Amino acid sequence: MKGEDFILELLSDLESDRIERTISTTNTDKFSEAICAFANDYANHRQPGYLLIGVKDDGSLNGLKVTDDMMTNLAGIRHNGQILPQPAMSVQRVALPEGDVLMVEVTPSLHPPVRYKGRVWIRTGPTKAVANETEERRLVEKRTATARTFDALPCLGARLEDLSIELFKLRYLPTAIDEELLKTNNREVKLQLASLKMYDILHEMPTNVGVLTLANKPTNWLYGAYIQYVKFAGEEMTGDTKPVEKVFSGNLIDVLHNVQDFIKYNMIETRTHRTDSFKDRQTQSYPFVALRELVINAVLHRDYESNAPIYIYQFSNRIEIHNPGGLYGDARPSNFPNVSAYRNPNLAEILKNLEFVNKFNFGIKTSQDALKSNGNPPAEFDFSLGTKFIVSIYRKLEE
Repeated sequence: MKGEDFILELLSDLESDRIERTISTTNTDKFSEAICAFANDYANHRQPGYLLIGVKDDGSLNGLKVTDDMMTNLAGIRHNGQILPQPAMSVQRVALPEGDVLMVEVTPSLHPPVRYKGRVWIRTGPTKAVANETEERRLVEKRTATARTFDALPCLGARLEDLSIELFKLRYLPTAIDEELLKTNNREVKLQLASLKMYDILHEMPTNVGVLTLANKPTNWLYGAYIQYVKFAGEEMTGDTKPVEKVFSGNLIDVLHNVQDFIKYNMIETRTHRTDSFKDRQTQSYPFVALRELVINAVLHRDYESNAPIYIYQFSNRIEIHNPGGLYGDARPSNFPNVSAYRNPNLAEILKNLEFVNKFNFGIKTSQDALKSNGNPPAEFDFSLGTKFIVSIYRKLEE
């Protein structure tokens, strides 16, 4: 927590491009643009930037009284999915004699360019602006030099020709770039891909997430990048009946759409119940929303360095999802799912743009709520194996 002396020092520094002041408490666009610009750290300060709410341009206070709702709304900017990739930020209220200051501290991103509603915002001296092509390229080069997560690394052996540029231009680019900018976007395809984390311009090859998303056969390089479905007749893997199997492989965009359709039409059973009224009542063995969220959660958080696929096992009484890779970062069995860390932050950005993810860190809660509403027991999570975790979703009991 930053103290009063630290805030006073920020208030007195009227020249720094790491500080933005405003007296508005409701201008979410302004707040988000500032957070995006600080996360991009175009000047390469490698230090946090600060948005100060309740402060005039001359550094004086306007007598703001910070409420809990203000803090909650501001903190919500982090996970609402409008700023991609997710910014690392904290929100703090500091009480001073002349009024409160609501301070947002933003850490420079390791995965620039960072976008707000499809636009890359940067600080240019004391103001902010949308980055031009040269400025965006510089951010891309900075990310290439600091890439740490596996999804951001170059995919050795892959070439530009291995990606479907038609898929990129027709189905992904319009979801990721602001519509007005897209109309005037004449940049070469390599820079377009690199700006969206799918190409490494330093090594002249696609990134792992680029291959995963756009290659016709990602398993040529990422051997476990597919989903294996197996259906058993009973409650165990053994039995007299041969199991039903299906493999989902190919570019991630098509795979996820195909899996969603398969869940809806092949994994969920619907029963019709006669009622006293003229309208019959229908019940489902599993809620579609819960299964969808848990499968997408597995795709997002799995370890793509593993050669094992995601397994979906359907038994007569439950569905199990086996996901390569244990909990990541600060996430522990004791704090799951309240604490979340992203093993694949660039993939998270792509899934959000494609609208497979609505808000970050809400997938498990959404699933549990849907299960409860449908009458199913809550999903159970097993982290005891270390190198993978298992989600068990139990069938709704017959009425």
